[in-house]
Amino acid sequence: MGLAPTGLGTSAARFFLRPESPAPQLFCPGPVRDDRALGEQVNRAVVRWAEQVGIYPGRLDKLRTADFGRFMMLAHPNTSDPDRLLAATKCLVAEWAADDYYVDEVSLGADPMVVGSRLANLHAVVDPAALPRRYAADHEEHHRLQPISVAFRSAMEHLARYTTAAQMGRFQHQMAILFLAWTQEADWHANRRTPPVWEYLVQRHLNNYLPPMILIDVLGGYELSPDEFYHPRVREAFTTAGDAAVLVNDLYSGKNESETDHNLPTVLTAHEGLTPREALLRTVEIHNELMTSFVTLAASLSATGSPNLRRFLADTWAWLGGSREWHATSGRYHDSQGEDS
Repeated sequence: MGLAPTGLGTSAARFFLRPESPAPQLFCPGPVRDDRALGEQVNRAVVRWAEQVGIYPGRLDKLRTADFGRFMMLAHPNTSDPDRLLAATKCLVAEWAADDYYVDEVSLGADPMVVGSRLANLHAVVDPAALPRRYAADHEEHHRLQPISVAFRSAMEHLARYTTAAQMGRFQHQMAILFLAWTQEADWHANRRTPPVWEYLVQRHLNNYLPPMILIDVLGGYELSPDEFYHPRVREAFTTAGDAAVLVNDLYSGKNESETDHNLPTVLTAHEGLTPREALLRTVEIHNELMTSFVTLAASLSATGSPNLRRFLADTWAWLGGSREWHATSGRYHDSQGEDS
């Protein structure tokens, strides 16, 4: 099923380091495809959509440069349908915008003291709350004025064209997990606390890349059954892949984060006395350990699972390669496209 590594990427850590000594390679595949025209088509469409729903006003150029359409094109080589890719990209951008507006970016109104309330109210859009008639109008009026709510509602309406009820349910469940993780991050900000490494990794387990990855079979036009998707060993394999993927984000995003933000290298530096360079290398090692665990689990599951499970795990491997390529080249993290990591 193609889960064995077939060409390790160069080290993401090397982007941050002077080349006086070699760094360990990042254990991650390269992308299966890079259809620039398809990615640009999806990216143009998602920027137009962002303008329509009202997120990132005055910042659409930065959104365009981030190239989220290319991200989904790279991560989902199992489809060339621009509309399916656009549905996934809308969900991704809605998630990223919620993080920016509610958790990270003070200039966009983020405030750790109200993160919990904002996310609880937003989840009533993601998993719609049926309020008593007397209060439903107030609820609707509140969300009509919230661009993040409008974005999520619009993105999920598009996504619903392609999901089964079970696939939509798992997406809603993953959003609840993500929102819980963001409230934990807000606690760190509010209390000016740098978490110990183990606690940071727990938060990253909840705040990993499963929200976009969970659409792998949706975009592929098949469904991994709930019995297999939620089987403990499958869940372990899939979440381990998501945990590894988000550490690639930690490696590439660090130089763009504010001093109050946390990533694994800064937490390692704070609590284990490592130099910044040592912390980057340790992060690569932790990422590689997680990837090795995923490959081992996936190989075992593929030997006994259904054809759809084998396909899902192979598509997960492809997703990881596409994600790494986007992080290595996106304008969100680099001044110009095409920089090698």
